[in-house]
Amino acid sequence: MELVPSFVQLLQPFRDQMTAPTFASLLTVLSGWVLCRRRTVCGALLAAGAAAGAKHHSAYHRVFSAARWSLDAVGLGAAALAVGAARACGAGGFVFLVADDTLCRRRGRRMFGAGMHYDPQLTGRRLSNANASLKSRGHCWVVLGVAVAFPWRPGFSYCLPVLFRLYHNTRSAARHRRPYRTKVELALELLGLVCGAFPALRFHLLADSAYGGRNLLNNLPANCELTCRWINNAALYAPAPPPAPGGKGRRRVRGPRLPGPAEMLEGRCDRLDLDAYGARRAYRVADCVACFMASPGRVLRVVAAEPLSAGGRPRPGERATFYSTATDADAGRVLGWYAMRWGVEVAIRDAKQQLGCGQPQGYTRAAVERSTPTLMLLYSLAVLWFAAGGRTGWRPPSLPWYPAKRHPGFADMLAALRRQTLGHNLGGVLQDPAAPPGTRKAAETLVALLNQAA
Repeated sequence: MELVPSFVQLLQPFRDQMTAPTFASLLTVLSGWVLCRRRTVCGALLAAGAAAGAKHHSAYHRVFSAARWSLDAVGLGAAALAVGAARACGAGGFVFLVADDTLCRRRGRRMFGAGMHYDPQLTGRRLSNANASLKSRGHCWVVLGVAVAFPWRPGFSYCLPVLFRLYHNTRSAARHRRPYRTKVELALELLGLVCGAFPALRFHLLADSAYGGRNLLNNLPANCELTCRWINNAALYAPAPPPAPGGKGRRRVRGPRLPGPAEMLEGRCDRLDLDAYGARRAYRVADCVACFMASPGRVLRVVAAEPLSAGGRPRPGERATFYSTATDADAGRVLGWYAMRWGVEVAIRDAKQQLGCGQPQGYTRAAVERSTPTLMLLYSLAVLWFAAGGRTGWRPPSLPWYPAKRHPGFADMLAALRRQTLGHNLGGVLQDPAAPPGTRKAAETLVALLNQAA
């Protein structure tokens, strides 16, 4: 089974880092991962029809466990494709990046890097014991992606994951004799790789409050801005005044204290209607230029927002505070920028549900650090392939139980990739207008059945 040639062209970042035999083995594994239900190497070999091929099955496992290629170099190559797509779609002067982390549950004593991590999926469940831990064993991945707003999906920004780091908790780091590094430090390393690879571009990082502290704020690359959500009880200060002529003593590092976000919303506010998260909502907003206690040298645009109900009443329980290092931006732009961060949540969900991210069974260090990121890169390349031409011929399904669908989801993109791949391997029967009707009907039935089986 061979992938459709238009998709193979996007695998150039892998081809540049691998020998020809290794890349051929990778193509077989990726074609199986596109078609199979269980994303393991052995499952991919079964789906690709290579289980009894000329190569021994261990050769395909060695693509991840022993072959010599750099995941960071491949990720930077994919980042170049994603950055090019973002600039072609009109990023407005910035190339937006998104940083986040996710947990892939894993078991096994010999599994490299597995440890106990906070599991957000457990927070909504009722635990029998009030002291039960909200943690699960697995791999925690720090992900950096490029946000791209394609014109054929207005109001939504796709996040294309490109760089990854495996986070070790303190016990895992001690067990593997590695220095402990926080998620923020790993995110800064990934951010430095992207900003250093494209020094002529201006980047803008979007992150949640887990990454918005002073460690990230004080160590941003020179060509990168930051927009982040922050705590509602943040202490705000005016920027430091200039020193008085002839003054004595130490120069002030911050100005007088300013009203906090809660106090800002108690006063007079502006009303803002914002299209975000797939809906149009009204907000009461107040903004100011201030700095934080921990970073007095960094001037920020701070925005306090409070959503309004359908009747126009404030919802104090849903107040949120945001800040951006782009001080020339108004409140609407800051909130719109942060709303683009939601694309990484969708990307992680689709990578897990549609591509089985976290299912590969490798347990050595190289296999663990390569297999799951490769599946996330497969997600990014599938979206880029669909945007570049794979969406040709796609129409919203006319189903009586799904009448409101207007835009393709990742499941539709993956189905289009499967269909074109299967059509390519069927000898182009589906693309041949001169094929007999019976042959076309048999091929369409076979493709439909294979899509359901996959």
